[in-house]
Amino acid sequence: MGALTSYRLRLKRKRHQIRAFRKRRELTSVQNRTAQIAPSDILVFSTLRNELVRLPYFLKYYRDLGVNHFVIVDNGSDDGSREYLAQQDDVSLWTTQASYKRAKFGVDWLNWLQRKYGHDHWCLVVDTDEFLVYPFCDTRPLRALTDWLDASEIRSFGAMLMDMYPEGPIGAETYEAGQNPLEITKWFDSGNYTIQKNARYRNLWIQGGVRARVFFDDNPERAPALNKIPLVKWHRSFAYTSSTHMLLPRGLNLVYDETGGEKASGCLLHTKFLDTFETKSKEELQRRQHYANSQEYRAYSTRISEDPILWCKWSEEYINWRQLEVLGLMSKGNWA
Repeated sequence: MGALTSYRLRLKRKRHQIRAFRKRRELTSVQNRTAQIAPSDILVFSTLRNELVRLPYFLKYYRDLGVNHFVIVDNGSDDGSREYLAQQDDVSLWTTQASYKRAKFGVDWLNWLQRKYGHDHWCLVVDTDEFLVYPFCDTRPLRALTDWLDASEIRSFGAMLMDMYPEGPIGAETYEAGQNPLEITKWFDSGNYTIQKNARYRNLWIQGGVRARVFFDDNPERAPALNKIPLVKWHRSFAYTSSTHMLLPRGLNLVYDETGGEKASGCLLHTKFLDTFETKSKEELQRRQHYANSQEYRAYSTRISEDPILWCKWSEEYINWRQLEVLGLMSKGNWA
Protein backbone atom coordinates (compact mmCIF):
# COMPACT_ATOMS: atom_id res chain seq x y z
CA MET A 1 0.00 0.00 0.00
CA GLY A 2 1.39 3.37 -1.00
CA ALA A 3 2.10 6.05 1.56
CA LEU A 4 -0.62 8.33 0.15
CA THR A 5 -3.29 5.62 0.26
CA SER A 6 -2.24 4.69 3.78
CA TYR A 7 -2.50 8.32 4.87
CA ARG A 8 -5.95 8.72 3.31
CA LEU A 9 -7.26 5.59 5.01
CA ARG A 10 -5.94 6.79 8.37
CA LEU A 11 -7.78 10.08 7.82
CA LYS A 12 -10.94 8.18 6.88
CA ARG A 13 -10.71 6.10 10.05
CA LYS A 14 -10.25 9.26 12.09
CA ARG A 15 -13.35 10.80 10.48
CA HIS A 16 -15.39 7.73 11.45
CA GLN A 17 -14.15 8.04 15.02
CA ILE A 18 -15.05 11.73 15.12
CA ARG A 19 -18.51 10.98 13.71
CA ALA A 20 -19.03 8.33 16.39
CA PHE A 21 -17.92 10.77 19.11
CA ARG A 22 -20.43 13.36 17.91
CA LYS A 23 -23.26 10.87 17.52
CA ARG A 24 -22.85 9.71 21.14
CA ARG A 25 -25.05 12.66 22.10
CA GLU A 26 -27.99 10.99 20.33
CA LEU A 27 -27.87 8.07 22.76
CA THR A 28 -29.71 8.04 26.09
CA SER A 29 -28.82 5.40 28.65
CA VAL A 30 -31.73 3.24 29.80
CA GLN A 31 -29.74 0.65 31.77
CA ASN A 32 -25.96 0.87 31.92
CA ARG A 33 -24.64 -2.32 33.49
CA THR A 34 -21.22 -2.15 31.86
CA ALA A 35 -19.57 -2.02 35.31
CA GLN A 36 -20.31 -5.76 35.38
CA ILE A 37 -18.08 -6.43 32.36
CA ALA A 38 -14.99 -8.42 33.34
CA PRO A 39 -11.68 -8.01 31.45
CA SER A 40 -12.05 -11.30 29.58
CA ASP A 41 -15.77 -11.06 28.76
CA ILE A 42 -17.08 -11.62 25.24
CA LEU A 43 -19.53 -8.91 24.21
CA VAL A 44 -22.38 -8.64 21.70
CA PHE A 45 -23.21 -5.25 20.19
CA SER A 46 -26.46 -4.72 18.30
CA THR A 47 -28.87 -2.06 17.06
CA LEU A 48 -32.55 -2.92 16.78
CA ARG A 49 -36.07 -1.63 16.37
CA ASN A 50 -39.30 -3.49 17.23
CA GLU A 51 -37.83 -6.98 17.64
CA LEU A 52 -39.63 -8.11 20.80
CA VAL A 53 -40.70 -11.45 19.35
CA ARG A 54 -37.11 -12.29 18.36
CA LEU A 55 -35.33 -11.19 21.53
CA PRO A 56 -35.87 -14.22 23.84
CA TYR A 57 -34.25 -16.70 21.46
CA PHE A 58 -31.60 -14.23 20.29
CA LEU A 59 -30.40 -13.67 23.85
CA LYS A 60 -30.60 -17.38 24.70
CA TYR A 61 -28.63 -18.41 21.62
CA TYR A 62 -25.70 -16.14 22.34
CA ARG A 63 -25.78 -16.78 26.08
CA ASP A 64 -25.54 -20.50 25.32
CA LEU A 65 -22.53 -19.82 23.07
CA GLY A 66 -20.81 -18.06 25.95
CA VAL A 67 -21.47 -14.35 25.42
CA ASN A 68 -21.15 -12.53 28.74
CA HIS A 69 -22.76 -9.16 28.08
CA PHE A 70 -24.97 -7.43 25.49
CA VAL A 71 -24.60 -3.75 24.56
CA ILE A 72 -27.70 -2.70 22.62
CA VAL A 73 -29.08 0.44 21.00
CA ASP A 74 -32.85 0.58 20.69
CA ASN A 75 -33.86 2.86 17.83
CA GLY A 76 -37.31 4.00 18.87
CA SER A 77 -39.09 0.69 19.44
CA ASP A 78 -42.77 0.87 20.39
CA ASP A 79 -43.47 -2.87 20.73
CA GLY A 80 -42.00 -3.41 24.20
CA SER A 81 -38.46 -4.28 23.07
CA ARG A 82 -36.91 -1.54 25.16
CA GLU A 83 -38.82 -2.51 28.31
CA TYR A 84 -37.97 -6.19 27.85
CA LEU A 85 -34.26 -5.54 27.36
CA ALA A 86 -34.10 -3.19 30.35
CA GLN A 87 -35.11 -6.12 32.57
CA GLN A 88 -32.25 -8.38 31.41
CA ASP A 89 -29.39 -8.50 33.92
CA ASP A 90 -26.69 -8.97 31.26
CA VAL A 91 -27.88 -6.18 28.93
CA SER A 92 -26.72 -2.57 28.85
CA LEU A 93 -29.23 -0.54 26.88
CA TRP A 94 -29.27 2.82 25.15
CA THR A 95 -32.17 4.35 23.26
CA THR A 96 -32.46 6.96 20.53
CA GLN A 97 -35.12 8.47 18.31
CA ALA A 98 -32.46 9.85 15.96
CA SER A 99 -32.12 8.86 12.32
CA TYR A 100 -30.67 5.40 11.75
CA LYS A 101 -29.68 6.48 8.24
CA ARG A 102 -27.84 9.61 9.41
CA ALA A 103 -25.92 7.50 11.91
CA LYS A 104 -24.54 5.52 8.95
CA PHE A 105 -27.20 2.86 9.54
CA GLY A 106 -26.30 2.52 13.22
CA VAL A 107 -22.54 2.19 12.62
CA ASP A 108 -21.76 5.50 14.35
CA TRP A 109 -23.61 4.50 17.51
CA LEU A 110 -21.95 1.11 17.78
CA ASN A 111 -18.51 2.48 16.89
CA TRP A 112 -18.84 4.81 19.87
CA LEU A 113 -20.05 2.12 22.26
CA GLN A 114 -17.35 -0.31 21.13
CA ARG A 115 -14.73 2.40 21.58
CA LYS A 116 -16.00 3.09 25.11
CA TYR A 117 -16.78 -0.44 26.32
CA GLY A 118 -15.32 -2.91 23.83
CA HIS A 119 -11.59 -2.06 23.99
CA ASP A 120 -9.50 -5.24 24.34
CA HIS A 121 -12.62 -7.46 24.29
CA TRP A 122 -13.77 -9.88 21.63
CA CYS A 123 -16.81 -8.08 20.26
CA LEU A 124 -19.49 -9.68 18.12
CA VAL A 125 -21.71 -7.31 16.12
CA VAL A 126 -24.93 -8.97 14.95
CA ASP A 127 -28.58 -8.22 14.26
CA THR A 128 -31.34 -10.04 16.11
CA ASP A 129 -32.03 -12.24 13.07
CA GLU A 130 -28.38 -13.35 12.68
CA PHE A 131 -26.97 -16.47 14.35
CA LEU A 132 -23.26 -17.15 14.23
CA VAL A 133 -22.15 -20.67 13.28
CA TYR A 134 -18.43 -21.40 13.52
CA PRO A 135 -16.28 -24.55 13.36
CA PHE A 136 -17.03 -26.95 16.23
CA CYS A 137 -19.82 -24.70 17.55
CA ASP A 138 -21.82 -27.80 18.44
CA THR A 139 -19.15 -28.92 20.92
CA ARG A 140 -17.01 -25.86 21.72
CA PRO A 141 -18.09 -22.53 23.23
CA LEU A 142 -17.32 -19.23 21.56
CA ARG A 143 -14.47 -18.71 24.02
CA ALA A 144 -12.67 -21.73 22.55
CA LEU A 145 -12.69 -19.94 19.20
CA THR A 146 -11.55 -16.60 20.62
CA ASP A 147 -8.81 -18.28 22.66
CA TRP A 148 -7.53 -19.99 19.52
CA LEU A 149 -7.69 -16.71 17.59
CA ASP A 150 -5.73 -15.02 20.39
CA ALA A 151 -3.12 -17.79 20.39
CA SER A 152 -2.85 -17.46 16.59
CA GLU A 153 -2.56 -13.66 16.83
CA ILE A 154 -5.66 -13.21 14.68
CA ARG A 155 -7.85 -10.20 15.53
CA SER A 156 -10.81 -10.63 13.16
CA PHE A 157 -13.04 -13.50 12.08
CA GLY A 158 -15.14 -13.54 8.91
CA ALA A 159 -18.56 -15.06 8.37
CA MET A 160 -20.72 -15.20 5.24
CA LEU A 161 -24.30 -14.11 5.73
CA MET A 162 -26.47 -17.01 4.60
CA ASP A 163 -30.15 -16.34 4.04
CA MET A 164 -32.42 -19.02 5.49
CA TYR A 165 -35.99 -19.53 4.32
CA PRO A 166 -39.02 -21.82 4.71
CA GLU A 167 -40.08 -24.51 2.28
CA GLY A 168 -43.54 -23.02 1.83
CA PRO A 169 -44.91 -19.46 1.75
CA ILE A 170 -43.10 -17.02 4.02
CA GLY A 171 -46.08 -16.36 6.27
CA ALA A 172 -47.44 -19.91 6.41
CA GLU A 173 -46.06 -20.67 9.89
CA THR A 174 -46.37 -18.35 12.87
CA TYR A 175 -43.16 -17.66 14.73
CA GLU A 176 -43.54 -17.67 18.52
CA ALA A 177 -41.32 -15.78 20.95
CA GLY A 178 -38.57 -18.04 22.25
CA GLN A 179 -38.77 -20.44 19.31
CA ASN A 180 -35.69 -21.34 17.30
CA PRO A 181 -36.34 -19.59 13.96
CA LEU A 182 -34.44 -22.35 12.16
CA GLU A 183 -37.37 -24.64 12.91
CA ILE A 184 -39.21 -22.60 10.26
CA THR A 185 -36.42 -21.25 8.06
CA LYS A 186 -34.55 -24.53 7.48
CA TRP A 187 -33.42 -24.05 3.88
CA PHE A 188 -30.65 -22.15 2.09
CA ASP A 189 -28.99 -21.73 -1.31
CA SER A 190 -25.77 -23.70 -1.44
CA GLY A 191 -24.32 -22.44 -4.69
CA ASN A 192 -25.22 -19.22 -6.49
CA TYR A 193 -22.70 -16.80 -4.98
CA THR A 194 -20.27 -14.36 -6.54
CA ILE A 195 -17.09 -13.10 -4.87
CA GLN A 196 -15.02 -10.03 -5.70
CA LYS A 197 -12.06 -8.47 -3.93
CA ASN A 198 -12.08 -4.80 -2.99
CA ALA A 199 -8.56 -3.66 -3.86
CA ARG A 200 -8.73 -0.52 -1.71
CA TYR A 201 -9.98 -2.08 1.53
CA ARG A 202 -8.90 -5.68 0.77
CA ASN A 203 -12.22 -7.10 1.96
CA LEU A 204 -14.21 -9.62 -0.05
CA TRP A 205 -17.57 -8.62 -1.56
CA ILE A 206 -20.00 -11.53 -1.72
CA GLN A 207 -23.46 -11.47 -3.28
CA GLY A 208 -26.02 -14.07 -4.28
CA GLY A 209 -28.24 -16.52 -2.45
CA VAL A 210 -31.98 -16.44 -2.31
CA ARG A 211 -32.31 -12.66 -2.20
CA ALA A 212 -30.37 -12.27 -5.45
CA ARG A 213 -32.28 -15.18 -6.98
CA VAL A 214 -35.80 -14.05 -6.05
CA PHE A 215 -35.83 -10.34 -5.19
CA PHE A 216 -32.99 -9.08 -7.42
CA ASP A 217 -33.21 -11.59 -10.27
CA ASP A 218 -33.37 -8.78 -12.84
CA ASN A 219 -30.48 -6.85 -11.31
CA PRO A 220 -28.31 -9.21 -9.22
CA GLU A 221 -25.46 -6.71 -8.82
CA ARG A 222 -27.88 -4.71 -6.64
CA ALA A 223 -28.40 -7.63 -4.26
CA PRO A 224 -27.32 -7.13 -0.64
CA ALA A 225 -23.71 -7.85 0.34
CA LEU A 226 -23.23 -11.10 2.25
CA ASN A 227 -19.64 -10.64 3.43
CA LYS A 228 -19.33 -9.89 7.15
CA ILE A 229 -16.57 -9.47 9.71
CA PRO A 230 -18.70 -9.68 12.84
CA LEU A 231 -16.16 -10.89 15.43
CA VAL A 232 -13.19 -8.63 16.25
CA LYS A 233 -10.74 -8.32 19.14
CA TRP A 234 -11.58 -4.65 19.46
CA HIS A 235 -9.22 -1.75 19.95
CA ARG A 236 -10.44 1.78 20.55
CA SER A 237 -8.65 2.90 17.39
CA PHE A 238 -10.72 0.58 15.14
CA ALA A 239 -13.83 1.62 13.22
CA TYR A 240 -16.41 -0.15 11.10
CA THR A 241 -16.97 1.83 7.90
CA SER A 242 -19.86 0.00 6.21
CA SER A 243 -22.02 -2.10 8.53
CA THR A 244 -19.82 -5.10 9.39
CA HIS A 245 -18.81 -5.53 5.75
CA MET A 246 -15.47 -3.81 6.28
CA LEU A 247 -13.48 -1.88 8.85
CA LEU A 248 -10.28 0.05 9.36
CA PRO A 249 -7.38 -0.53 9.69
CA ARG A 250 -7.85 -2.48 6.50
CA GLY A 251 -5.64 -5.38 7.64
CA LEU A 252 -8.62 -6.51 9.73
CA ASN A 253 -10.47 -7.24 6.47
CA LEU A 254 -8.02 -10.02 5.57
CA VAL A 255 -10.21 -12.80 6.91
CA TYR A 256 -9.20 -14.99 3.95
CA ASP A 257 -5.88 -16.44 2.79
CA GLU A 258 -4.41 -14.44 -0.10
CA THR A 259 -2.09 -17.31 -1.02
CA GLY A 260 -4.94 -19.64 -1.92
CA GLY A 261 -5.23 -21.53 1.34
CA GLU A 262 -8.08 -21.33 3.83
CA LYS A 263 -8.50 -19.34 7.01
CA ALA A 264 -11.04 -20.35 9.63
CA SER A 265 -14.39 -18.73 8.95
CA GLY A 266 -18.05 -19.08 9.85
CA CYS A 267 -21.55 -18.30 8.67
CA LEU A 268 -24.24 -16.01 9.97
CA LEU A 269 -27.56 -17.81 9.56
CA HIS A 270 -29.90 -15.00 8.55
CA THR A 271 -33.48 -15.75 9.57
CA LYS A 272 -35.22 -12.74 8.04
CA PHE A 273 -37.94 -14.70 6.25
CA LEU A 274 -40.42 -15.40 9.06
CA ASP A 275 -44.09 -14.43 9.10
CA THR A 276 -43.01 -11.03 10.49
CA PHE A 277 -41.20 -10.26 7.24
CA GLU A 278 -44.04 -8.56 5.35
CA THR A 279 -44.96 -6.22 8.21
CA LYS A 280 -41.33 -5.40 8.88
CA SER A 281 -40.66 -4.70 5.20
CA LYS A 282 -43.61 -2.32 4.93
CA GLU A 283 -42.51 -0.46 8.06
CA GLU A 284 -38.92 -0.07 6.88
CA LEU A 285 -39.99 0.96 3.38
CA GLN A 286 -42.12 3.69 4.88
CA ARG A 287 -39.34 4.86 7.23
CA ARG A 288 -36.75 4.96 4.41
CA GLN A 289 -33.88 4.61 6.86
CA HIS A 290 -31.89 1.99 4.98
CA TYR A 291 -29.10 1.99 2.42
CA ALA A 292 -29.59 3.48 -1.08
CA ASN A 293 -32.98 4.97 -0.25
CA SER A 294 -34.20 1.56 0.96
CA GLN A 295 -33.81 -0.10 -2.45
CA GLU A 296 -33.65 -3.50 -0.73
CA TYR A 297 -37.05 -2.98 0.87
CA ARG A 298 -38.51 -1.66 -2.37
CA ALA A 299 -37.47 -4.93 -4.00
CA TYR A 300 -39.12 -6.88 -1.18
CA SER A 301 -42.31 -4.85 -1.50
CA THR A 302 -42.49 -5.46 -5.25
CA ARG A 303 -42.29 -9.25 -4.88
CA ILE A 304 -43.97 -9.89 -1.55
CA SER A 305 -47.41 -9.10 -2.99
CA GLU A 306 -46.90 -12.11 -5.28
CA ASP A 307 -46.50 -14.40 -2.24
CA PRO A 308 -43.29 -15.90 -3.63
CA ILE A 309 -41.99 -19.35 -2.71
CA LEU A 310 -38.29 -19.01 -1.95
CA TRP A 311 -37.62 -22.74 -1.96
CA CYS A 312 -36.46 -24.35 -5.19
CA LYS A 313 -35.23 -27.79 -6.25
CA TRP A 314 -31.62 -26.77 -5.56
CA SER A 315 -32.34 -25.67 -1.97
CA GLU A 316 -30.45 -27.42 0.82
CA GLU A 317 -31.89 -28.22 4.24
CA TYR A 318 -29.61 -27.04 7.03
CA ILE A 319 -28.05 -29.76 9.19
CA ASN A 320 -24.94 -28.37 10.92
CA TRP A 321 -21.68 -26.48 10.45
CA ARG A 322 -19.91 -29.51 8.99
CA GLN A 323 -22.40 -29.52 6.11
CA LEU A 324 -21.55 -25.87 5.43
CA GLU A 325 -17.84 -26.68 5.39
CA VAL A 326 -18.35 -29.53 2.93
CA LEU A 327 -20.25 -27.11 0.69
CA GLY A 328 -17.35 -24.64 0.87
CA LEU A 329 -19.36 -21.93 2.65
CA MET A 330 -17.12 -21.84 5.72
CA SER A 331 -13.89 -23.45 6.90
CA LYS A 332 -12.17 -24.63 10.06
CA GLY A 333 -8.87 -23.66 8.47
CA ASN A 334 -6.04 -25.00 10.61
CA TRP A 335 -8.07 -25.02 13.83
CA ALA A 336 -8.09 -28.64 14.93
